[in-house]
Amino acid sequence: MWCHLIQMTSQPQPEQNLNRLNHWLSQLPRHREPSLVVLPECALCFGTEGGWATLAEPDLNQHPDASDRAPMQTALASLARQYGVYLVAGTLPILAEDGRAYAASLVYGPDGTRLGRYDKIHLFDVDVEDGTGRYRESTHTHPGSGLTLVDTPFGRLGLAVCYDVRFPELFRALAEAGATLIALPAAFTEPTGDAHWDILVRARAIENQCYLLAAGQQGQHANGRRTWGHSMVVNPWGRVVAQLPQGEGVVSAQIDSAEMARIRDRLPALKHRRLT
Repeated sequence: MWCHLIQMTSQPQPEQNLNRLNHWLSQLPRHREPSLVVLPECALCFGTEGGWATLAEPDLNQHPDASDRAPMQTALASLARQYGVYLVAGTLPILAEDGRAYAASLVYGPDGTRLGRYDKIHLFDVDVEDGTGRYRESTHTHPGSGLTLVDTPFGRLGLAVCYDVRFPELFRALAEAGATLIALPAAFTEPTGDAHWDILVRARAIENQCYLLAAGQQGQHANGRRTWGHSMVVNPWGRVVAQLPQGEGVVSAQIDSAEMARIRDRLPALKHRRLT
């Protein structure tokens, strides 16, 4: 089965990004079976003035009568249905109880039904030597607290977001819960991406003998921030099977579940663990 990562340079307002997303989805090859599409972190709103919580929507699964206040969720469900794909919708701001927003990664099926929601657990409160310098994600974002896995025709899909990749215990917990592939929407900074992106993504794939589907933001955004790009599909052996270093576009690769089974059978590291 096929997976496609869409690399974007997202803008502050959802309408701008939805137009670009529709363009890239329309370019995807038509497959006999549904494919899996992964969007980057903050896919529909990046660098919004006042913080992305200003665009936060109520969760439509909890408030089905609030569709008029949830245009991003409605649009993404419609796109998944229009193109007949499983869609990991990057992250969207979903209202939190304290006025901040959860960084929610939502998964939609080919009929537009929402199949899962993961709220980013680890928040990027870091000082970086770039044009932004000081990142305090927790100012506008409420941390999540639990694992999310979704059963798909491709295998059991685990969800993580960006900074989560630095916390291997999360990925091991997803593997122990049966994940055979993990979607990682991201928006790595240029300095941290240059230093760590490739090795972290590949390490998480090797450690857990699963596919890593890492879709990134790239380039310079409206608020001046620069992101690393290098969206890539990594197989359970740690090999990068497809990558787009820079520019907007699509990264495509086949998911070979038989290959993963062979790797796990020949090198059964997950069964050899002694410390838990």
